[in-house]
Amino acid sequence: MLGGGAASCLLLAACGSGKAGRPTLRVSITGKGDGDSRLLFKSASIKPEGFDIAYNEFQSGHLVVEALNGGSLDYGGMSEIPPIFAAASTIQSFRQIAVAHGDVNNQVVLVPQGSTARSIADLKGKRVGYVRATTSQYFLIRMLEEVGLGWDDIKPVAMGVTDGAAAFSQGALDAWAIYGFPIQRAIATEGARILRTAYGILSGNYLVAAHVDALADPDKAKLIADYLGLAQKAYAWAAAHQDEWAVIVSRDIGVPLAYVQDQFKRKSDVYELRPVTPEAIASQQKVADLFYAQKLLPKPVDVRPLWDDRFNSAIPKRG
Repeated sequence: MLGGGAASCLLLAACGSGKAGRPTLRVSITGKGDGDSRLLFKSASIKPEGFDIAYNEFQSGHLVVEALNGGSLDYGGMSEIPPIFAAASTIQSFRQIAVAHGDVNNQVVLVPQGSTARSIADLKGKRVGYVRATTSQYFLIRMLEEVGLGWDDIKPVAMGVTDGAAAFSQGALDAWAIYGFPIQRAIATEGARILRTAYGILSGNYLVAAHVDALADPDKAKLIADYLGLAQKAYAWAAAHQDEWAVIVSRDIGVPLAYVQDQFKRKSDVYELRPVTPEAIASQQKVADLFYAQKLLPKPVDVRPLWDDRFNSAIPKRG
């Protein structure tokens, strides 16, 4: 897992500049398969015009925020949670410019094959892995609250996605709160079982953020607007080609097609970009308030200064 905002640049262009001096937009990718915009753009035959994209891979949104704060990204995606922790610190070198609304059934608590757990209540006293400062920590807290348990009633184990996958596979965890492609991989290869999805807990809002320097640069801001248009077009392609997209995702994450098809059938929603709205801001504020109430933030957080609605008119309606 990459720390300190570092990431490996996987390029359509060189990290510093594009081909023949063309401008380059530095964009994050979090995870593989359905969440990989590079794979989606390629599958949908969508290419930027007049600029190149330098893709940077991350395993969680809080590392995307670190990279934005460190100045190594122009454009990044994450859940509602990582920016909240940044807002509680002294550095917020980004603004949230759009919402990528999508599936929440790909965020779950997994239990290993042979587990006797049948509900979240059965996790009392158990070792539960999660990724700190992400949706997995948030929905785990909420799930525990719903059954009258608190954070101290389990043995929470904070670890990155790769370490969590290894620990779960080796039997070092009794349950794993996780998101994205590791779910299908654990089900397909290890007989894992979904104890509960985050449906009814998560809003489905995944945030799009841009570095403040990129926003202040008119040329870079235009690239961001162009990229938002391409992303919406790509989401529309995926929604209209679910069977084809499932085959591609299956190959990318290395699990049998049937498991990906099952995940796609269980989606709570397909992805689309949405503008900044008071409702989106209120949703993130609700999350921030819970983290403060849980004493996971050093002070109350007002998320409103993190938001910037200048690109609302640049986001096309999904076709």
